Amino acid sequence: MADDWAEDATRRAKASLINTEVAHAPRVINCLYGGQSNFEADRRAARALATAAPGISGISPAARSYRRRVLRFLVEEAGIRQFLDIGAGLPLRGATHEVTQSLAPECRIAYVDNDPMVLSHARALMKSAPGGAVGYVDAGLSDPEAVVTGAGATLDFSQPVAVLLMFTLAYVTDAGQAAHAVSSLAKAVPAGSYVAIYHLASDMDEELDAALRTWNIMLPRQPLALRSAAEVEALTAGLEPVPPGVVPITDWRPDPADPRPVRPVPVHGIVALKR
Repeated sequence: MADDWAEDATRRAKASLINTEVAHAPRVINCLYGGQSNFEADRRAARALATAAPGISGISPAARSYRRRVLRFLVEEAGIRQFLDIGAGLPLRGATHEVTQSLAPECRIAYVDNDPMVLSHARALMKSAPGGAVGYVDAGLSDPEAVVTGAGATLDFSQPVAVLLMFTLAYVTDAGQAAHAVSSLAKAVPAGSYVAIYHLASDMDEELDAALRTWNIMLPRQPLALRSAAEVEALTAGLEPVPPGVVPITDWRPDPADPRPVRPVPVHGIVALKR
């Protein structure tokens, strides 16, 4: 009882730090992805980004389709039933538990984030289907051990796990730290596990460079990094890429039913297997 009270008190204290007058990364992303969990400051930032790089509008539908295809592959072809979703962000349609549990209700998902608004929304809105489980971990990529320890309340790390790093690694601007985070998480899961990534590209659209500069001026405490296809592939060193390897997310096992974007979507995707 005392532990529960302490946890609630910590949660309330973090929530009190939310400032709706200043743009905040998860809320800006939520706005760009068509969500409703944002404020006018976030919408202004999203408009500035869209002005700097008009092609940014194509990222949201392409990223949702990529996530859905990856999750379907992991559940139906790879037989994965456990998912560690790191940097889950504010809830959007097509969340990991919705897609995976619609395919296999027994799937277990641990959502990880260290943003108080994200965690508050997740606990309120992300509920498991009967027979499965959904848990929440207050941690970040800077402490992979805390991520794994917290997720152990929901996931069984003696069985294969899919580690999802969808957009998340862009927040880790140091390449060495990003590689360390991925390798630490890969070491924590058993053979037969997967790591799935999508990452903003540095080598596909010059306008995205302008958008990055705009973002890093508006949100200096939450900077982003772009990475090339080779740099994204290097993050999964030691793992076996699932064909077709690192490709634009629209080209990763495309579904004919998915709408094709008018222009290339500057985001790389990869799914890799731990042998």
